[in-house]
Amino acid sequence: MLAVEAFRATDPVTFEETWSTGSITAITEGPYRRAYLGSLQLSAITAVLGAVLGLALAVAILRARRGRLLRRLVLTASGVLANFGGVPLAFAFLATIGGQGVVTAFLSDTLGIGLGGFTLQSMTGLAVVYLYFLIPLMVLTIVPALEALRPQWREAADNLGATGWQYWRHVGGPVLLPPVLGATMLLFASAFAAYATAKALVGSSVPLVTLQIADALSSNVVVGAENLGKALALGMVLLVGLVMAFYAWVQKRTQRWLS
Repeated sequence: MLAVEAFRATDPVTFEETWSTGSITAITEGPYRRAYLGSLQLSAITAVLGAVLGLALAVAILRARRGRLLRRLVLTASGVLANFGGVPLAFAFLATIGGQGVVTAFLSDTLGIGLGGFTLQSMTGLAVVYLYFLIPLMVLTIVPALEALRPQWREAADNLGATGWQYWRHVGGPVLLPPVLGATMLLFASAFAAYATAKALVGSSVPLVTLQIADALSSNVVVGAENLGKALALGMVLLVGLVMAFYAWVQKRTQRWLS
C-alpha cells in the first residue's frame, strides 16, 4: 500500500488524486531530509552507546560471584524495562529529571547543583531516555551469546600459552562480533522506529521522521499531505529493511559457532 500510495498526489482543493513523484522528491529535501538525518543520528548514537553499556553489564553479571541470582534479577528487570516506553516513560523522566522534576529540584534547592543546561526536550535528553530501554534490550539479546562461549575454547587457549588478550583477540572477539553487531542493528531499528516517547517528550522540537509522518498523516502541516506521510513511511521501511537484512545475515554467521 505504501509503495503505491507514495506515488499519488491529492489536490488540496478538489481532493482529486493523480500519479506523481512529488512526494518521493519532497522527502529528500528541506525539513524531511533533516528529519531523516535526525532519526539516523539519534538511532546510531543510542544504538552504539546501548550496545557498549549493555555488553558491559551483561559481562559483569555473568562474571559475578553470585551469578545465578544476580543474573536472574537483572534479566527479569531487563525484560520489564525493555518494554517500558511511550507516554509513561516520558512522564517518568519529566517527573524525575525534568525542569521541575524531583531530582532536579533536590539537586538545585538542597545541594545547589544545576544540570548545566541539560534538558530532556533536546536530542541529548531524548538519547538519555532511549538508553533506558535500549540497554536492557541489549542485555537480553547478548546474554545468550555470552553464555554460548564454550569454556573448552578458553582452556585450549590457556594450554597453548595464550594470554587473556590473545584469547579475546583471536577467539572470543571474532565469535562474539556477529551477535554484537546484530544486537546493535536491532537497537538501531528499535530507536529509529520509536514514536510515542519522542512525541510526548519533545513534540516537534527535535527533527525525527516518525514525528513528521504523524504530522503529515494528520494534515498538521499541509492539507491533503497523507501521501507525503506514506512516502516518508516507505523510506523508513526501506531503511529498516536494509538494517534487518544485515541483522539476518549476521545471525546466520553467528549460528556457525554459537548453535
